[in-house]
Amino acid sequence: MALTALPETMRTLLQPSRQSAEVILTTVPVPTPSHPEDVLVRVHATAPCAGELRWAVDFPDAIPADKELVPCQDLAGTVVSAPASSGFGPGDGVYCRVSAERAGAARDYALPRVGELAKIPAGLSWVEAAATPLSALTAWQALFVQGTLDAAGIKGHAAAREHNAKTRVLVTGAAGGVGSWIVQLASLSGARHVVAVCGADKAEGIRQLGATEIVDYRRTSIEEWVGGDSAARECDLVIDVVGGKTLAGSWAAVRAQGTLISINTPPDMVKPAGLGRELTKSLFFIVEPLGSNLAEIGKLIEEGRVRPIIDSVWGFGDFKKAFERLESGHARGKIVIKLSDEA
Repeated sequence: MALTALPETMRTLLQPSRQSAEVILTTVPVPTPSHPEDVLVRVHATAPCAGELRWAVDFPDAIPADKELVPCQDLAGTVVSAPASSGFGPGDGVYCRVSAERAGAARDYALPRVGELAKIPAGLSWVEAAATPLSALTAWQALFVQGTLDAAGIKGHAAAREHNAKTRVLVTGAAGGVGSWIVQLASLSGARHVVAVCGADKAEGIRQLGATEIVDYRRTSIEEWVGGDSAARECDLVIDVVGGKTLAGSWAAVRAQGTLISINTPPDMVKPAGLGRELTKSLFFIVEPLGSNLAEIGKLIEEGRVRPIIDSVWGFGDFKKAFERLESGHARGKIVIKLSDEA
């Protein structure tokens, strides 16, 4: 599509106030590239993220005061225009995570940047592509960048697989968008013990993704589960995606000198009083929207070794229902919003 064929206006979701989680559907001008790395993309599908409507209040240092509050940072779409040396051109199918510092992708046209983008793997639909970036990138970076597993194990490197095989991994929220990717990637990299915290109704599906043990949080807390045999059940790497009481309980699961990673809250904020256990690392991190990581993940998708898990798909006009489903906390995988007829 040439730039001359663009409409003057487009549909967009917008958060009118930083102080409110209300979202409206409105019409605004189509954005114009203004940064040297801007790529104009026609959006076919996008995906919301739990808690994102509160980011401006909860993380004021991370969300610029002048950010246009368009939600949903994940996108799958078609390139309209791109910098000449970017490696992307008109018509390319691309997906990415747009940095949370900039307007999201719940709009007909968005402006991701070159370094955030990757080409959509063969065989992946628009909906599946939109369900992938945030969850897969967060899982990849939690395990292999912030965590202690070696990504080379995925490619079969013997030393890496031997290291990963000795690492016990536990993930909370294992049936969700991020958790399901953590289970898949940990197992694929050679981890022989992948403990998944999820409801019993989701256990079989999570076992099929690579979990070797299930902790049903509805029947037992993490603390109670560990207490049944602490020597055998404590883990080297614990990744929490839930926060709150679940993160506090995760302290019981990580062994001394182990690693505790959270994508929800700094772990030390909920460390149980009196717990003297010292860890090698305990941290909260925000995912980096790296197209290079997404390209690696895309290769695994093309090879049929990993896949996104989708809870439900909603039309653009049903965005409120999509956010309600997301905030219910019971989604099995990602929630996706379709914007185009192609999706």
